[in-house]
Amino acid sequence: MNRHLVISSDGHAGLPPERYRDYLDPKFREAFDLALPIQLERTAQMEKLFLVDEINAGWRQGRERALSGAWDSDARNEVIDSDGVAAEVLFPDGITERNAPPFGAGFSMPSEEVVPELQWAGSRAHNRWMAEFVQMAPERRVGLACVPVLWDISEAVREVHWARENGLRGVILPAMWGAQPPYHHPRYDPFWAACAELKMPVHFHSGLAPTQDYFGAAAAGEAPTAPPPGAMGIYVTEVVWYVVRPLTFMLWGGVFERHPTLGVAITEGTTIWVPEYLHLLEQRYAETHYSQKLGDYRSHLSMSPVDYFRRNVRLGASCMPRREAELRAEIGLSNIMWGTDYPHPEGSWPHTREQMINAFCGLPEAEVAAMLGGNAAAFYGLDVEKLAPIAARIGPEKSAFQRGAQGAP
Repeated sequence: MNRHLVISSDGHAGLPPERYRDYLDPKFREAFDLALPIQLERTAQMEKLFLVDEINAGWRQGRERALSGAWDSDARNEVIDSDGVAAEVLFPDGITERNAPPFGAGFSMPSEEVVPELQWAGSRAHNRWMAEFVQMAPERRVGLACVPVLWDISEAVREVHWARENGLRGVILPAMWGAQPPYHHPRYDPFWAACAELKMPVHFHSGLAPTQDYFGAAAAGEAPTAPPPGAMGIYVTEVVWYVVRPLTFMLWGGVFERHPTLGVAITEGTTIWVPEYLHLLEQRYAETHYSQKLGDYRSHLSMSPVDYFRRNVRLGASCMPRREAELRAEIGLSNIMWGTDYPHPEGSWPHTREQMINAFCGLPEAEVAAMLGGNAAAFYGLDVEKLAPIAARIGPEKSAFQRGAQGAP
């Protein structure tokens, strides 16, 4: 085939917020009716706080049909066809289309100022809809289930079984745990075991961070005051650290030692941090003069944390820039899964083909194929034979990566 198979590791989908009501258990609908106006007002506040309200308004202007692909199956297929994307991994959505699931469900799933029973209800509502959305194009959609695992491990195990039985292919967990036990705690082992057994990779998506530390009272909606100087710069610098933090706990906690087939994906957190992170893990694992007084903190691991990273972890490399593509060997070629971040304005759409060509042009064809789709197909167990006719119809031509685009070498 003269075209690449492209699988986006980072797509977002979710209903207009009022439509989640139909997917809630009936006993939660009265609470939903009370909470919906608060959610909409809070979303508008967050747009202003994150300096994106004008950007989002301009982004939506004239793109209503294409952006409705966040919940409309036909519109979404039109968009990803134009992008050259054969299949995609689907996370919940959020501020851009104002369509996050209710009650604190979604890709952030905060652990503070939420009612656990309601967060579970909102997560299940999204999961039910996502299962339906996947079935409209099952060969093209890798749907993820929201699982607020912090509150109840038994419920989380049941939910991952339900998700697998209903056509979903992975789970997304909170990246921050607040006052709950972190992810190296043995209490999570039944959940890790279920995910490994069912081949349901665990996902952490960038976005959640301690926003009140950066933005003060404005982050809690307590006051319309301006945030302190530098708030946004601090957030965008630290948010990557928070999405990687769960992985550090899992690597050192022996989660991948006890569950060797468990997969974890870190998505939309860039990949630029990976080489130095791996160097740090290796240095801290090595027995050196500096570690002599620290006692035995390695013997529960049969390999270096770097080895577990290479084997078990994948990186949802949203809109991967050229610089990171050139560092692919240091990052780990087999760990990289390129993504579009559609329908967000910081994503590659509507210039996805140009963006991917500029990132990967001139690189070895087999390596480009791995990053654009092969790694994701293997990680999620996708049927590439079913995807081949789609790729043959809409995928980017391999020759374009040899020629380059827009002045790229």
